[in-house]
Amino acid sequence: MHIHLLQHGPDHGPARLTDWLTSMGHSYTVFHLYAGELTPRPGECDALIVLDGPEELLSHPPTWFKAEDKLINRYLDGQKPLLGIGLGAHWIARALGAVVAPGTYAETGWHTVELADESPFDLPERFQAFMWHRYVFSLPDNALPLGGSEAAPVQGFSWDAGRVVGLLCHLEITQLSIRERITHLSFPEGSDTSAFVQTPQEILAEPRRFDQLAPLLDRLLSQWLRAS
Repeated sequence: MHIHLLQHGPDHGPARLTDWLTSMGHSYTVFHLYAGELTPRPGECDALIVLDGPEELLSHPPTWFKAEDKLINRYLDGQKPLLGIGLGAHWIARALGAVVAPGTYAETGWHTVELADESPFDLPERFQAFMWHRYVFSLPDNALPLGGSEAAPVQGFSWDAGRVVGLLCHLEITQLSIRERITHLSFPEGSDTSAFVQTPQEILAEPRRFDQLAPLLDRLLSQWLRAS
């Protein structure tokens, strides 16, 4: 399969995703929309991944978002796999009619996700995932929930029998990608008053946590591509 990935900022790259795609024999192209590259056409690939990005784009969409939103809706209306992470999940959820708004608390660092009883995801009942957000989304109509954390009850969803997946939490990050994020980006709005925000030292204290995400990402991506 050939996969397209849409990137929305220099510090919101695909991280472990491209390594996984290569290891599984897939090819890919990353489109750096924030740098002026054009949004691809829907017929040019077999699946689409909409990556994370700065949360301020939710309230102040960039000039290129109109073309990306059109592409997302074309995928929702089609038959090809569509995956959104972070900002990408917010945009997919919004396209499906869900409410996207600031959550009660900002959430960063490592937090436990508990699978919902009706969750269709092939993941452990409880697992640690990385968080970096203030905005949350409601569960879209006709979607099944991933599960939730203490600060965000909807950490993801599956729609159209698993063909479309949105993830608020992050399974794709690496120690390098998070070091770059911490170095170059501000923490999400509200981080200074939230009980669910970890310091950079706490985030990087246990490198093994990053490696423990790899099998979770493998299970999720394999299930997602099989659903098409």
